[in-house]
Amino acid sequence: METLVIIPARGGSKGIPRKNIRLMNGKALISYAIKNAQSLGKNVDLIVSTDDNEIKHVSEFYGANVVMRDESLAKDSITLDPVIYDALIQQELKLNKIYDIVVTLQPTSPLLSKSTLKGAVEFFLESDYDTLLSVVNRPHLSWQKLNGKVLPNYAERLNRQQLPANYLETGAFFITKREFVKESSRLGNKIGVYEVPEEESVDIDSYDDWNLCEIILKRKNIVFRVDGMKERGLGHIYNCIALAYSFTEHNVLLVTKKGCCEGIKKIKETNLPYKIIADDYDIQDIINEFKPDIWVNDCLDTTKEYIQYLRKFVKRIVTIEDLGSGAEIADAVINAIYDNGSFNMPNIRNAYWGPEYINLRDEFTLSKPKDFSSAVNNILIMFGGTDPSNLNIKLYNAVRKISEKYPNISFNFVTGIGYDYVDNGILNIPEKNIFVTNNVQFVTRYMQKADIAVSSQGRTIFELAAMRVPTVIMAQNERELKHKFAQMENGFLNLGLGKNISEEAIENTLTWLINTPNIRYNMHTLMSKWNFKNNINKIKRIIVGENND
Repeated sequence: METLVIIPARGGSKGIPRKNIRLMNGKALISYAIKNAQSLGKNVDLIVSTDDNEIKHVSEFYGANVVMRDESLAKDSITLDPVIYDALIQQELKLNKIYDIVVTLQPTSPLLSKSTLKGAVEFFLESDYDTLLSVVNRPHLSWQKLNGKVLPNYAERLNRQQLPANYLETGAFFITKREFVKESSRLGNKIGVYEVPEEESVDIDSYDDWNLCEIILKRKNIVFRVDGMKERGLGHIYNCIALAYSFTEHNVLLVTKKGCCEGIKKIKETNLPYKIIADDYDIQDIINEFKPDIWVNDCLDTTKEYIQYLRKFVKRIVTIEDLGSGAEIADAVINAIYDNGSFNMPNIRNAYWGPEYINLRDEFTLSKPKDFSSAVNNILIMFGGTDPSNLNIKLYNAVRKISEKYPNISFNFVTGIGYDYVDNGILNIPEKNIFVTNNVQFVTRYMQKADIAVSSQGRTIFELAAMRVPTVIMAQNERELKHKFAQMENGFLNLGLGKNISEEAIENTLTWLINTPNIRYNMHTLMSKWNFKNNINKIKRIIVGENND
């Protein structure tokens, strides 16, 4: 089959001057159509029809042949039919050949993918249609005005998913048999439609269309590689979920390891796309299917060998909370929970240390911090998603004693999705004002009521600082002790490693803090100096490689 692709591109665009050759995401707009046409193979001829020498020059730069049209075919009132017919006749006379199929490809559809165009041409060749139009299916309840009355275009009101197909031409491509290409029409007798994805359906007619296309063309595929399990906790999971939610302008995929049951359970709650892998090197299917541009690794310390392996497939690699050798060759390292001065790591380049790179969930941006109260009415206890050291039980035993002395204080245990509070005997005792809630959706509601909090030394410390809740800290493990933010200078009373702290010490500390409002006021004030709300924009720029700091 002899196939000719014609790209019509006149120079007199009014809505967006010089539209066809203006730079769209760094490339001339017409180049997207030219590259799509070239992807159909060497046996397909390609020409650009234009009246403009600048368009001619740009089109030839991208490898297209050009036929010039007469000025009479470049007027605003001229439809595409005579333009395509003119280009076809010129090309056939020039090459002394007759084509079987003519494909009109618009330069104003830069989002059309090569695979969609190729699929449409193959579909047409296998069908008995005379003409094939590109369409997008947009079923909606619609109305018309007839004889002065507004009437529905439907017989029954249904949900959009139940409505019949409503095809709108996208203008991206128009495929027809040669015999039906005439000066006044390109439509054959038997017409078919080929649905293109919604994202590929944009036809640039306005600056809004242009801006939308630029945003989509700049979209990256970002993998967040993260694990969450009882032994490690779920802080990394929560962090990556929050980051994934913030990247609305990019495609994201969460990748976690088989066996990380608690983390997988939390990821499933988000409705974010995710994949489960057998081990760190089981990523070939993800590379082939998702084609990541950026790989974000939030699995603690990486090795050089692992980063070098990723480098074979991904252009940009970012690591989070990374003190391993892999951090030395990553493109960026976000060590927000560590203080740079505490580590001798001179070989790490492009590292971002400290609280100014902490990312908090949206609820902390939207929520009002806790006002200080001289009286203690509510104490919040929370040790993360899994509480691997089972610090909840120590607090529970201490609180049962404290509640006898302070019957007007409510003690609220907020446990995570990976902590079995029932098996551990952490139960509601309403008569002692002890309450247990598991896997809450909006933890800020509990923090806003708390006059004192008790927590471990993970990422929750930044959330509590944002909400200005005076907090007693007990570290889950030795690594958490390296998180230097949770000190009195920032409003925290740090008791050290949780397993070394007795129930009696906990009881004495809380009793003392309840009875020293001046200390709590100072802690509240010290927390107020921190503002994490704008951090997310800096973090996103680091991840995509646009950071200017």
